Amino acid sequence: METAQSRKQAASGAVTAFSRFVVCGGGVGVASSFAVAGLASWIPWILANALVTALSTLLATELHARFTFGLGGRATWRQHAQSAGSAVAAYAVTCAAMLVLRQLEPSPGAVREQAVYLSASALAGVARFAVLRLVVFAQHRSKAAAAYGLTA
Repeated sequence: METAQSRKQAASGAVTAFSRFVVCGGGVGVASSFAVAGLASWIPWILANALVTALSTLLATELHARFTFGLGGRATWRQHAQSAGSAVAAYAVTCAAMLVLRQLEPSPGAVREQAVYLSASALAGVARFAVLRLVVFAQHRSKAAAAYGLTA
């Protein structure tokens, strides 16, 4: 049976993981938004977003494995592949948001584009956190919890 102390520790772990996710993933996300904007001046926006999303996903998955979810080492190929799946969904969300923006305003300014892109990225990021925590890095979390006596 799960004790109140173990539930409290699990909740604290989730808050800590989310905080680290925001710092690591958010930092990569903000840098990515500027990279997409800069790259889009040379190539089509959709291609720029795809390239930056692919590279930022690799970087963010490594950061999440090492810091966010406490793996302490490199992400496995399986974790990269699963993380990439959630990144494809995030890519679709950001593209859809930008397409809607362009339909509503054919020539939006850079500030509006950034606001829409970052808002869509934040929404997708919350969903990615859930997928990464509950699926991609769940096995590691379960082993760590067992080692500390936090499982039922």
